[in-house]
Amino acid sequence: MEKTLFIFGYGYSAQALARVLKPQGWTVIGTSREGRERTILWPGEDLSEALGRATHLLISAGPDAEGDPTLRGAHEQIIAAAPHLDWVGYLSTTGVYGDHDGGWVDENTPLTPATKRGQMRVTAEAAWQDLASKTGLPLHIFRLAGIYGPGRGPFAKVRKGTARRIIKKNQVFSRIHVEDIAQVLAASIAQPNPGAIYNVCDDIAAPPEDVLAHAAELLGLPVPPAEDFNTAEMTPMARSFYAESKRVRNDRIKNELGVKLLYPDYQTGLAALLNAGE
Repeated sequence: MEKTLFIFGYGYSAQALARVLKPQGWTVIGTSREGRERTILWPGEDLSEALGRATHLLISAGPDAEGDPTLRGAHEQIIAAAPHLDWVGYLSTTGVYGDHDGGWVDENTPLTPATKRGQMRVTAEAAWQDLASKTGLPLHIFRLAGIYGPGRGPFAKVRKGTARRIIKKNQVFSRIHVEDIAQVLAASIAQPNPGAIYNVCDDIAAPPEDVLAHAAELLGLPVPPAEDFNTAEMTPMARSFYAESKRVRNDRIKNELGVKLLYPDYQTGLAALLNAGE
């Protein structure tokens, strides 16, 4: 049967996976809220026929305060009844682990989200796991660290002089290049393990100010001045990103899926972006 990937939310990470699969002969069907070219308008259009053809399903659309929109109304029944699904992937976030004051977490760490966004992801993960337990859906959960890549690097802000090095003691983030997200998903598709959960991040968790400083150095520009987190003017949304500090282990994607990261640290990833013309 022709391999067909249906994607709820044909956004940045999903498009990176599509770029890997399409040259291999896959059909990729994605949804967008705007009904962009070569996507299905959703919410809006009837998805029954497309989901009925899908051999693989990726959920890249985020939850809201009411839960996961892909499981509302008739969608849950349509997904559960889809006759050809060999693999289902749900893109979650490492935010489900909450704050660990810079300590290490892995896939077995209890979920104690510190933000509303993280709480919504925990609820969405549980809803998908419940559906999988009832129906045998071949579910895989991928907890993504902070995503960067083409068009999402720090260089533009550094060049404009708008980059801010916010300093908060013991603050570290894990990151992942979008191309490494794509290769992790492709590796899972090639060797499904229903019920598996994977952290998707690189090898080095680092303070955000170090990443900005390195970007400036690569550009040969002055390092942006430091601002203390406690006194810096920030929106509530921006400040919430500093509510959690942790280092995320990625052993499972390496040991189980055999992934060798293209960009194992932010230094490698930023250099590649700059060389590509970012």
